[in-house]
Amino acid sequence: MKIGILYSRIRAEEKLIIRAMEERGVDYELIDARRAVFDLARPEAWRGYDVILERCISHSRALAALQILGSWGVPCVNNARVAQVCGSKLETTLALLAAGVPTPRVQIAATPESALAAIEEMGYPVVLKPAVGSWGRLLAKINDREAAEAVLEHKATLGSYHHSIFYIQEYVRKPDRDIRSFVVGEETICAITRRSAHWITNTARGGQAENCPVTSEIDQLSRAAAQAVGGGIVAVDLLETETGELLVNEVNYTMEFRNSIAPTGVDIPGRIVDYLLEIGELEIGRLEIERLEDQGRSISNLQSPISLFTGGGR
Repeated sequence: MKIGILYSRIRAEEKLIIRAMEERGVDYELIDARRAVFDLARPEAWRGYDVILERCISHSRALAALQILGSWGVPCVNNARVAQVCGSKLETTLALLAAGVPTPRVQIAATPESALAAIEEMGYPVVLKPAVGSWGRLLAKINDREAAEAVLEHKATLGSYHHSIFYIQEYVRKPDRDIRSFVVGEETICAITRRSAHWITNTARGGQAENCPVTSEIDQLSRAAAQAVGGGIVAVDLLETETGELLVNEVNYTMEFRNSIAPTGVDIPGRIVDYLLEIGELEIGRLEIERLEDQGRSISNLQSPISLFTGGGR
C-alpha cells in the first residue's frame, strides 16, 4: 500500500502524521501541492496511490486537487465534497440544517443596507464572519448599530470574495469556553474545551486546551455533523448555550490537533493513519474485485467461440 500526503507546508501536525506512518512501516510519499502539476488527460501516475491524505493550508488549492483526484477515482481523505462544504461557512450551515443538526441562527445578506436590516432584526450582539476563513480570523462581534455600520462599510469597501456576502450569525452567550471534538471515520475519538477570556476561543488565538469527556450528546452531535458534511476526518466546533444546549458552530476538514494530544491523551495522528490504512485496504480490495471481474469477462468471451467448435452450442 502506498499513501500520498498532499501538503503545502510541513507543520507540527504533518510531522506527527509522518512519524505515525513510519512507526507503522507505511510506504508514504510527500507531495508538495505548490509544485504538483495535474495533467488532466494523464491520471496514471496518481493512480499509484491507494489513498491520498490532503493537508494543504490553501483551501482553493486543496479543493482543486481533490476535485481532479476524485474525478480520476483516487481515494482522498478528505474528499472534494467535504472540502467544498467545510470550506464555505454558508455551505456548512446549509448542510447542517438539512441534516437536522442544531446550529446557531444565520442570516445572509448581499448589501450593507440589507445586512444592517438583518442585524437589527436579529438583535445585538451578532457575529459577522467571512464566507471563507479559519483560525478565528476576520470575525467581528457587533454590539450596536454604530459598530455595525462601520464594519459593514469596511467589508463592502474591501470587496474580495470573503466579504462579498454578509454572513450574520447570532451571538451565543456561552461560558468562557467552547468544545472541539475530533471525528475519525465513524468515531468521536476525543474532545477538548478551549478556554479564553476573549469571546474567540481558538487555540490559534490563545485559547487554552483542556480535556473534555466525550459524552453521548457530544458523540452523537459530532458524528451527525461529520456525516452532514460528508464524513472522513473532521474537527467539530460546538457551542454551549446558557440553557446547556449544544450547537454545532463549524466543521473543519484539515484539522489541527497538536495542542489536543497532551490534554486528551489520545494518539490523534495514529488514529488518522489507522483510518487511512482502512481506506487504502478497501481500495485495494475494490481494485482486486474489478480485476477478477474483468478476468471473468475475458474468459467468458474466450469460451463463447470455442463452444461453437466443440458442439457446446447445441
